[in-house]
Formats: sequence, C-alpha cells, structure tokens
Amino acid sequence: MEKITFRPEGEEPVDFFVLEQTMIGAKSYILVTDVEDGDGEALILRDDSEKGDEEANYTIVEDDKELEAVAVVFRKLLEEDDIGLD
Repeated sequence: MEKITFRPEGEEPVDFFVLEQTMIGAKSYILVTDVEDGDGEALILRDDSEKGDEEANYTIVEDDKELEAVAVVFRKLLEEDDIGLD
C-alpha cells in the first residue's frame, strides 16, 4: 500500500495510506486511511493542484453531495478489490 505524507500549513506532517484512487470529470480523488492494517479513519481527498504545480494540493472532501458521489465510486472499486468501506 502506498504511503503518502501530508504537510498541512502550521501543523505536523501526517502519514496516510492510499486505498484507492479515481478520476471523476477532470478531478482526481484518493481514498486514504490513517492505518496500514485494521480499522482506521478514512478520508476522501480531492486533488486541487493547478497544472504545473510541483506538489499535489489535496483538500478533504466535505461537501455532502460531492462526498456521497465519490464514495459510491470508491465503494464499487473496493468491492472489486474485496475491501470493505463502511
């Protein structure tokens, strides 16, 4: 499982493990968790980077409609990989 480190401004770096990624429209989304194995907190992040940015700029998806739409896609992808999301 790929591990990525987020460096929020003014905060300590946080490691997440990427469970899945997908593109919807022109936006890239990743599903991450805070633990490699077992039950952990999962977040859906949207890549808000501009073309030409050296580093990705991910934002936590908080809008209920967007979150549910992306979660449906991730549920289907995870079912194919036999990983539960609930």
